[in-house]
Amino acid sequence: MSADYEHVEVTNNAAKRRYEIHVDHHIAVLEYERAGQQIAFVHAGVPPALEGHGLASKLARTALDDARAAHLSVLAACPFVAAYVRRHREYLDLLPAAEQTRVLQDEH
Repeated sequence: MSADYEHVEVTNNAAKRRYEIHVDHHIAVLEYERAGQQIAFVHAGVPPALEGHGLASKLARTALDDARAAHLSVLAACPFVAAYVRRHREYLDLLPAAEQTRVLQDEH
């Protein structure tokens, strides 16, 4: 089966504390830890069979949009999420000031 990567669904599997995309018996994930009104994105994983289709970006975008909708403060512990926020500055305001500084310093 050839997947339509543009229209894959991202789901929040709260029981496993991760966002997921299921494609052809593979799962791409963005794991998180939640404490009160703060969410830390800690690890993005895309199986080799699914790499190169923008799935990690889709996971990050969905998770950050959900965090905004829930008025959560975001920690970008996952290097991919930090890089995504650097490339998409519209999400920078979700991060506390110190986290913004850290993420932007990692750019250099």
